[in-house]
Amino acid sequence: MSIKKIISLAALCVAASFVLRSQEPIPVNYDEEKVGPYTLEDPLVFVDGHKVRKKTDWPARRKEILDIFQREMYGQLPPAPDTLVLETIDEGLSLAGHAKRRQVKMSFRADGSGPSFHWLILTPEYRKGPYPVIMLLNYEGNHTVIPDTEVVIPDITLGLVNDSPASVVPRGTLSNPSSASILPVNMLLARGYAVVTACYEEISPDPHPDKGREGQDREAYTRIFDLWGPRDPSRDDNTSSLMAWAWGLMRGMDLVCREPDLDASRVLLTGYSRLGKAAMLAGAYDERFAAVVLNQTGGGGAPLTKRCFGENVATEVASYSHWYSRSYDKYAGKEQSMPFDQHLLLACIAPRPLMVQGFDELWFDTRGEFLALKAASPVWKFLGYGGLPDVEWPGDYERSAIGPRLAYYHRPLGHGIAAIDWEWMLGFAGPYLR
Repeated sequence: MSIKKIISLAALCVAASFVLRSQEPIPVNYDEEKVGPYTLEDPLVFVDGHKVRKKTDWPARRKEILDIFQREMYGQLPPAPDTLVLETIDEGLSLAGHAKRRQVKMSFRADGSGPSFHWLILTPEYRKGPYPVIMLLNYEGNHTVIPDTEVVIPDITLGLVNDSPASVVPRGTLSNPSSASILPVNMLLARGYAVVTACYEEISPDPHPDKGREGQDREAYTRIFDLWGPRDPSRDDNTSSLMAWAWGLMRGMDLVCREPDLDASRVLLTGYSRLGKAAMLAGAYDERFAAVVLNQTGGGGAPLTKRCFGENVATEVASYSHWYSRSYDKYAGKEQSMPFDQHLLLACIAPRPLMVQGFDELWFDTRGEFLALKAASPVWKFLGYGGLPDVEWPGDYERSAIGPRLAYYHRPLGHGIAAIDWEWMLGFAGPYLR
């Protein structure tokens, strides 16, 4: 990742003293013994107290949960567009002839004007489709996925250092095996998968924390937000950036549904860090994704918020206010008053296969991810599928928490989606895409 995207733990800890309508700082906790008691809502009990008794009751409870997250945390999910314009701007062979490359401009008005972003589609040359799909958003442009000079560099300020356009991130950085994060396109193509990706900042910008709340608001709610008109200042549940990026992934699914060489029934959705959060939202709200694997999502993603371990609501809304709706602000320092937690959102992916991948950085609270999966697990069991294995806590690289449809694993080393993560991802989800 570029310097723009790498936010150090020290910088984030500064946000731990953020004060939200209060004079008292809200500390960050890294001690399991200081995790206080908390109560999690039962995913199989409606808000009014009656139980989900039949499988046919689950869709109504699922909708109730999704409505809560729109109202209380991520803002409203915009509707699917009435118009979807797909323009192929380039196609050819790539990667020494092993891949077919196609670049598609997606826009949302009949004349092709207005907000747009670009999808890169890579498919195996050696076999015929339709292909199962790996879909994800990338951080710094489609040109970083493969070292192919035909891939368009987005006309947005990506990967800039000191606001210098000369420092655009080089081509093919995600192909470098020495990088903390990689997208192993050659391996994926060799296994018969197609890769479909777009740059998240083409969908909407992601201002740096040093912009402050006003600066983030001013810059973030542009590009795709222009489709939805002015934000209503009287509402606290306006669409957040995370929900907008999730909306973009859903439009990627629309694209796959229109491509005869891509199998829309076999799409694995993934992402890491903030784009793992976006994948979590897209997977929860859009049941067309066949399988979901979330990598190192951090606070506001898969970990339980009420644990108040590592990143908390105050640090989340201080550093990245545009990722959440204003309605989430009120829970800073008052997490136990939340009428929801992240296990409910994970449960909305059931009964599809879901894996959460973590790493041993306390700020990201990977134990909280595991506990969220455990709390969501009864939904998979209720719907007739295996839940999370009944283990206390797995060690690094252990398989004990890998169930048939619900899985968790963690490893040491740094932040990013590494080759080993892809191996675990495909080992778990691959059988559902064949």
